[in-house]
Amino acid sequence: MKQQYKMGITFITMSAFFFALMNLFIRLSGDVPSLQKVFFRNLFAMLIAVGTLLKSHVPLKVGKGNLKYLLIRSTAGALGMVCNFYAIDRMNISDASMLNKLSPFFAIIFSIFVLGEKTKLHEWFAVLVAFGGALFVVKPTFSFDIIPALAGVLGGLGAGLAYTYVRKLGMRGENSMIVVAFFSSFTTLLLLPNLIFNYTPMKASQWLFLCLTGIAAAGGQICITKAYAYAPAKEISVYDFSIVIFTAILGMLFLSQKPDLLSVIGYVIIIGAALGKWYVSVKKVSGTQL
Repeated sequence: MKQQYKMGITFITMSAFFFALMNLFIRLSGDVPSLQKVFFRNLFAMLIAVGTLLKSHVPLKVGKGNLKYLLIRSTAGALGMVCNFYAIDRMNISDASMLNKLSPFFAIIFSIFVLGEKTKLHEWFAVLVAFGGALFVVKPTFSFDIIPALAGVLGGLGAGLAYTYVRKLGMRGENSMIVVAFFSSFTTLLLLPNLIFNYTPMKASQWLFLCLTGIAAAGGQICITKAYAYAPAKEISVYDFSIVIFTAILGMLFLSQKPDLLSVIGYVIIIGAALGKWYVSVKKVSGTQL
């Protein structure tokens, strides 16, 4: 149990770094439409995932009874990704990353219905505190300026539902690379009609950054899928918040972005809620040391 917990922490921290790189590359790819960015992100990730499966001689076969769960995971993930990319294109990337990282709190709610897990009082308290912190990042206004922030929250919701089903598939013994390949293929096919009818020509630099986006995304997806297969989200999800540190550093270095005071307050509240929830949960894991 202790070794699995450590592996979960390692993989989820690695995924945070890869996804931080992905967010940077998304922004650096410029004025390409968000849906087109999502398409190529998944196309490159699909090629990497399928190539890895073929190289490893893993059969391209879905486990018995898992297809419906893969479809739900992929649909939720695709919708969440579109919203997340929309937010990244229009917000400070660390703000967009923070809103997307509301996903563990949404996962707590979804796990009640999907996994039949019982939610403790301290977990509900953490959810309420985290959503309160999100208000500092969203900065609600009665104008269209709030739309990117709301998209970021919806991206977190979609990701939370998707990762809940990733955990369910892991519990059912589904190969993690099959989950990644299925999701990437599903999203690529879903967005193919839009690419055909609304394709926007791209420069060589934009192709490069979208290729790097796909590579980073594949790394992040593989790592987070493995992480949630090793350990429950409630025990390791706090480490996923390291993406905010990574994106803040990358944003300052390459985009000259600095989060404002209200956003920083929101970060502290949300990460604090995650740390508090994690601290209580991890104490109950047999053999785990803080």
